[in-house]
Amino acid sequence: MSSEGSMKFPAWLAPGFLAGWVALTGLTVCLPDKAQAELAEGQQAPGFSLEAALAGKTFRFSLAEALRSGPVVVYFYPAAFTSGCTREAHDFAEAMPRFKAQHATVIGVSGDALTTLEKFSESACGGKFPVAADPDRAVLRQYQVLPDALSMHATRTSYVIVPGAAGQPGRIIYVYTDGNPEKHVSNTLHALQQWRSHPSGHEEQVRSH
Repeated sequence: MSSEGSMKFPAWLAPGFLAGWVALTGLTVCLPDKAQAELAEGQQAPGFSLEAALAGKTFRFSLAEALRSGPVVVYFYPAAFTSGCTREAHDFAEAMPRFKAQHATVIGVSGDALTTLEKFSESACGGKFPVAADPDRAVLRQYQVLPDALSMHATRTSYVIVPGAAGQPGRIIYVYTDGNPEKHVSNTLHALQQWRSHPSGHEEQVRSH
């Protein structure tokens, strides 16, 4: 009988092979995201400016500029045209009248190329809200939504950011991370409603949801 030290495993069980296979098949964007966003409620939101697409048309999105009009929901998602991300975009598109009632801007951010998002902004987003391209992952790193240094896809994380005091950056009032897209729309809407109803002490109100 062979000793434990001499046991050999099939090549397909090798860690390197499995990692490569998972990356090629795209399963990393379909599995639930378990990493938690590290930026917390009450922190200043990192400013950013990215190329984005709305209804197939490109433009430059600036968080600082958007905050001049009111709160901003920045939701990070793994990759365009995957099942969960398509569903999430559709959900946000359907809920846009409710976000507009809160005077809120919605922007999706991923590591996809802008050319991909031009199509995604028309199909999954229905031309209702923009999606921004962060191919070098600079903003994904700023918002700490990459599970590790080697990750290419963001965890599914939504931030609600409200305007800061005069001359100050925006402030994060709510963070939600879950690989399941089901509650991102309802939770961010609830956070906005709580902020409107309880402008002081709203972080505690939101956390209790």
